[in-house]
Amino acid sequence: MNFLTNIIVNAIIFVALSGFWPNSFHVSSIWVALGAAVVLAILNVLVKPIIKFFSFPITIVTLGLFSLVINGLMLEITSWIVGSQFWFSSFWVAIGIAILMSIIDVIVNEFFSHQHSD
Repeated sequence: MNFLTNIIVNAIIFVALSGFWPNSFHVSSIWVALGAAVVLAILNVLVKPIIKFFSFPITIVTLGLFSLVINGLMLEITSWIVGSQFWFSSFWVAIGIAILMSIIDVIVNEFFSHQHSD
């Protein structure tokens, strides 16, 4: 998936997941979701590699499961930057949303990769 498609897909995922758990994950509008998707993309390019580098030992010890915590942290930082129109009720909810986003991302990437190979 290209950068723009990834942002649009993440925005749709944000809106959809906030609809399933409105008391745990809040996104006030599609525009806020798009803004949050842009912020998340920028964080994933600029901040996430640094955090992954320094957390490499604990990621190895936990057999990669610590990467879920890193993804939840990226969502929490996104929430902090975007503000009160995009929030999680707890860090555990952010980790849960990160897990669901990862699963959905794999499915969407698989769909797009099959579309281009035909």
